[in-house]
Amino acid sequence: MANVGPDSAENVAGRDAAHAGRPAQLVEHFFRHETGRLHGALIRTFGVQHLALAEDVAQEAMLRALRSWSMGGIPANPSAWITRVAMNLARDALRHQRMSGAKEPALVTHFEVTAPTPAVAVESAHTIRDDALRLMFVCCHPSIAPDAQVVLALKVMCGFSTGEIARAFLTSEAAIEKQLTRTKQRIQAAGLGFDIPEGESLTPRLNGVLSALYLLFNEGYKASAGERLLREELCQEAIRLGTLLVAHPAGQTPRSHALLALMYLTSARFPTRLDDHGDLLRLDDQDRTKWNQDLIERGLVHLVAAARGDDITEYHLQAGIAACHCTASDFASTDWPRILRHYDQLQELKPSPIVALNRAVAVAQVHGAQAGLAAIDAIPQRDRLESHYLLHAVTGELHWRLSDHAAAAASFRRALQLAEVGPEQLHLARRLERASEISA
Repeated sequence: MANVGPDSAENVAGRDAAHAGRPAQLVEHFFRHETGRLHGALIRTFGVQHLALAEDVAQEAMLRALRSWSMGGIPANPSAWITRVAMNLARDALRHQRMSGAKEPALVTHFEVTAPTPAVAVESAHTIRDDALRLMFVCCHPSIAPDAQVVLALKVMCGFSTGEIARAFLTSEAAIEKQLTRTKQRIQAAGLGFDIPEGESLTPRLNGVLSALYLLFNEGYKASAGERLLREELCQEAIRLGTLLVAHPAGQTPRSHALLALMYLTSARFPTRLDDHGDLLRLDDQDRTKWNQDLIERGLVHLVAAARGDDITEYHLQAGIAACHCTASDFASTDWPRILRHYDQLQELKPSPIVALNRAVAVAQVHGAQAGLAAIDAIPQRDRLESHYLLHAVTGELHWRLSDHAAAAASFRRALQLAEVGPEQLHLARRLERASEISA
């Protein structure tokens, strides 16, 4: 799995209310922000055996919302509107199955004879009360392979496209589609239920849930495509679910606190990711007085909680790197040797081409640009990064530091060809223009 989150390479390479009057953007927001809640409500009602149906009717409900709201205006409670439409579509689909000869699931009969608002069940302290979080634990069933757990959670709970998931895993869309199909078939064949075990039985699912939250946050931190670099609503949802998780007995672990610390510390720097013209601001160009100190303090509190025990995870190391940036008074005082040590540990603990690329940036900060280029050349499985714009953007930046402007221009040109997010394209176009002018 690719480690594509808030890291040094991204820094080198350089909401709701606003959309409330525009149906298309509001529907997009609901698709992103409420997919997990909607899928969770559908599966809670109709059963996990109807996972594919839940996905289909949720998508159809969003399309109907787009058509209806564009003509008749946005309803007072958009969330309730979409949920009601999706529930009706699911019930109609199951009725159609019955009429065409299929056996009627007992749940349909139960649903039709009970009140629209189900009674609230008695819950223990170990009950997961949030539908989206419950659905993440369903997706991360121990009988499903770890990578497949995360892929399923990103698709079903987070509403990610197969293209976004493929980019996160540095693989093809076809491979993700096949994996999703196999996983859903396995769920149906095994008859996995929506009921979540309590207590220690949740522990085997926690790693998958944390991985999905991590990638959900990453997609918000740096979108994989489109005109928006930041999708803050995704980051806020990841933090909301992470906060619920650490409040639950099964989620009160150092690694959960470490992930939440990473998300808070990274979110604190959002106000300075872009300048007033929409161009990327590299870490050394950011005004640190605009960083959100409240979020930094929250992140540090969770980092302290994460230090309990002897466990060291990828989230601990990444949160430690984020803390080094957030606690430095300016770029010059950043403890780059410590950051490099963290990347060394991270590469040993969970090696990946992206981790190695970020380590190369730290190497360049500590030992110089030439050493950074040598570290890039030594990246294991570097070929997996050839279609990743960050490889070429970082290489171009290091060539620029060495005053090799022709090589820098060639790297920036390749990075620009691969970049899929508007602000990244704008930043790289400007870097390419400067390098080309000097090398001409």
